[in-house]
Amino acid sequence: MYGRQALIDKIKLYDPSIDLAVINKALDVAFKYHGPQTRASGEPYIIHPIAVAEMIVEMRLDTASIVTGLLHDTVEDTELTLEEIEKLFDKDIANLVNGVTKLTRIEFQPENVRQAENFRKLLIAMSEDIRVLLVKLADRLHNMRTIDFITSSAKRQRIALETMEIYAPLAERIGMHQYKTELQDISFKILYPRIRESILERLNEIAENGQELIEQIIYEIENHLLVNGIQAKVSGRQKTPYSIWMKMNQKNVSFDQLSDIIAFRVVVKNLSECYQSLGIIHSNYKMVPENFQDFISTPKNNGYQSIHTVVIGPLQQRIEVQIRTEEMHEVAELGVAAHWSYKQKYNAPDGKQFRWIRELLQILDHATDSEEFLQNTKLEMYYDQVFCFTPQGKLIPLPRGATPIDFAYAVHSEVGNHCSGAKVNGQIATLKTQLKNGDQVEIITSKNQTPNPSWEDFAVTGKARSEIRKFTRLQRWQQYINLGNNILDKAFKTANIEANEESLLAAAKKFGKKSVDELYFAIGEGTVNRDEVIKIFKPVVSKFSKPFSLFNLKKQKEDKSSLVSIKGLIPGMAVHYAGCCHPIPGDKIVGIIHTGKGITIHTEDCDHLAHLNRKDFDPIKLGWENDTAQQSYTVRLLATLLNEPGSLAVLTAEIAKDKSNITNFKIINRSSDLFEVLLDVEVKNTGHLTAILSSLKIKREIQSVERFKP
Repeated sequence: MYGRQALIDKIKLYDPSIDLAVINKALDVAFKYHGPQTRASGEPYIIHPIAVAEMIVEMRLDTASIVTGLLHDTVEDTELTLEEIEKLFDKDIANLVNGVTKLTRIEFQPENVRQAENFRKLLIAMSEDIRVLLVKLADRLHNMRTIDFITSSAKRQRIALETMEIYAPLAERIGMHQYKTELQDISFKILYPRIRESILERLNEIAENGQELIEQIIYEIENHLLVNGIQAKVSGRQKTPYSIWMKMNQKNVSFDQLSDIIAFRVVVKNLSECYQSLGIIHSNYKMVPENFQDFISTPKNNGYQSIHTVVIGPLQQRIEVQIRTEEMHEVAELGVAAHWSYKQKYNAPDGKQFRWIRELLQILDHATDSEEFLQNTKLEMYYDQVFCFTPQGKLIPLPRGATPIDFAYAVHSEVGNHCSGAKVNGQIATLKTQLKNGDQVEIITSKNQTPNPSWEDFAVTGKARSEIRKFTRLQRWQQYINLGNNILDKAFKTANIEANEESLLAAAKKFGKKSVDELYFAIGEGTVNRDEVIKIFKPVVSKFSKPFSLFNLKKQKEDKSSLVSIKGLIPGMAVHYAGCCHPIPGDKIVGIIHTGKGITIHTEDCDHLAHLNRKDFDPIKLGWENDTAQQSYTVRLLATLLNEPGSLAVLTAEIAKDKSNITNFKIINRSSDLFEVLLDVEVKNTGHLTAILSSLKIKREIQSVERFKP
């Protein structure tokens, strides 16, 4: 019934000794409580937990994990309680079900806060038992496979974005390549359907024209290895639309400029044959410099091992080749699930693999709110590794683009906090230096050194940014208190309000603050609006008082559209968007206050800020409000096009398809083959901009396109 026997048969195949009595008992419970329920597709709900359990069986996990897969929705969606589950089964299963159970939505909070709270609880649960994450990933993947049945487009978009930003990176972190790839591709289809279809069209063209070439390359590589006594399984796989799109964005290249759309995998019997195969391939084909990575001698944090190389292969085709053993291949596909055994007791094979979970928990301790926590954990989960070494030879894996600051905090928080300089390969280097594979890094420390707020501009790891922000927050505590005090004092005078320490403390408590200083800090930081504080107090009225008008703001002749509500700003202040960097929602932004003129908004990385005297112009960190999506913002693009008829038409048509408008256009350079244009385009936010850039990069007529910042 609904796959029950198929599940039992699968379990018998991989582990005949498993406790089928417990599995059947769990099936009975699942059928009893989910029996009358249906899914969005109209199918019986029981299909979902059975499908999740089958995926857990494919991971070859233990009885408790399979039972958890069958019961993971019962506590939230039915009358079954955790206490009853513990009585029917045991405490281990009850704890797992509790960890995986969909979390009750927190009402009256923004979606991003609810998401952050859910992820916070998931992180704590999986730090205690990694099986929680394995079952949760199976649950999410099956839900994504059936996401098209959800009628609300907004809900599909929200689930897809959450999957792309949280669950796919978590799957990669524990080495589950198959899960990561499928989660990304389904999310990509929901978030960017038109871009994905365009890439698929190009891939289908390649498949039609290049199948014989792929087969010829496989045959030639197999033959070279066989002649040298190595029997290998060679296969060619086409990269997914999402991975192609990401590479196009990272390298800022068009589809036609990508060289590794198809990768060839060589699977051999043992470790020595991996390196023998590498030697044979390099002796027969020319290696492309700076494209070799040995993840066997230096595995990724998630346990992934393989040799990657790019060569000029048969028929002068540039191809990527990955070499690994059967065991390494299984780990590459199933990740941590291939390592773990639950025959006796749940134990981790290597605690180093899960150091990243402990680091995420440290970020959890340092974060002041859920949004900051979620931001830094996303940074910590996304990575493309480089491997560096301490002078003592200890291996420190870091994200690509990491700097000595990230290295210092990876060694220890105190080393990072007191970092005063660095040596890379024995040479003095700046703290902004991007580290490369194999670099030996020595951190110079000083007791008098403290974290500089500017470090956050070039730190890339979540841990480093969290530690810097923690210190900076303490350092700026008094600064924000003074600012908040000044803002509120001025507002009180304008509104003819008298306040004392007692009344201010009462007001602070209404905002959940323990002291008046905490209230001042919140106002200075922009997390509490002064208008809301003013509403608590009553103005002093006398016969000499002028008619009351909150703040008695003078009416000025100014463009109403230039006055926007941005978190952290003083209401009524004139807002100007800097023409040097053209900030848009999604950018990290700061504000420069000009006396009598209002405030100018810049992106945090704007080059213009470097020329300002920070003593005279201290940038205030700002954040966008949620309602900015209803407005349009100008962003400048630099595009290089083929100098042929129709190129401009393709450019303008693609921008129009993405519901954008060109407000300014200028050709700045032209040759016989190419021409460059600067154009100002109206967008809603950085996501809208990304979609436009991705659409343009796919087109043959457009050689390159990027956001322009002079």
